[in-house]
Amino acid sequence: MNDVIRAEAVAKTFTEDSLSVEVLRRIDLVVGPADRIAIVGASGAGKSTLLHLLAGLDQPTSGRIFVDGQDMARLSEAERGRVRNRALGFVYQFHHLLHEFTALENVAMPLLIRREPPRAATQRAQAILKRVGLADRARHKPAELSGGERQRVAIARAVVHEPRCVLADEPTGNLDARNAAEVFALLQELNASLGTSLVLVTHDHDLARSLGRVGVISDGCLSVTGAPALSRPGRPC
Repeated sequence: MNDVIRAEAVAKTFTEDSLSVEVLRRIDLVVGPADRIAIVGASGAGKSTLLHLLAGLDQPTSGRIFVDGQDMARLSEAERGRVRNRALGFVYQFHHLLHEFTALENVAMPLLIRREPPRAATQRAQAILKRVGLADRARHKPAELSGGERQRVAIARAVVHEPRCVLADEPTGNLDARNAAEVFALLQELNASLGTSLVLVTHDHDLARSLGRVGVISDGCLSVTGAPALSRPGRPC
């Protein structure tokens, strides 16, 4: 099976007026099936930038990124959207749920975007909400849920379409210690049971080490340590 995500010599420079800031330079990273990788680094080091590049939400200044075998730079925006919807799931620090919709409707949304029949989408959303322990909260809107519950709904939405990889940007950063531990344990359980790869940005070094592979961003470079599940590690630039 091909790599889930591959970054080759990826660099990113932000330019405003006459000022240019090189945030990332010549980063190589391979995410294989069932991999678990934590990305750490100081604030402003480029962790979230890297995650957005891996997802095709932004384009690198140079280098190439492949998602599910597709060279994202060669695709139109609509085609990149279809690759993301098929192969990737997203979890953010702030859940980004749609407030006017119930938990069930939020979770079903990726399936409806793919034009799956509403009944089938609803059934799959109900099943994944049960799996994350929220079957009895399916009809509640985000404002009626606790912070931990909202983040579990966000995780359910991220995995309902069984993506090859979940990209999580500080998913526990807005939670208290108990809820953070529960959300992290849920991400690990779904990684193990669904075989979905996990790339997680975090400031928590203890949490990062528990994932097995740790990528440290420093001075725009990425150095990866730890044994991959089925893929090759990135090399420092």
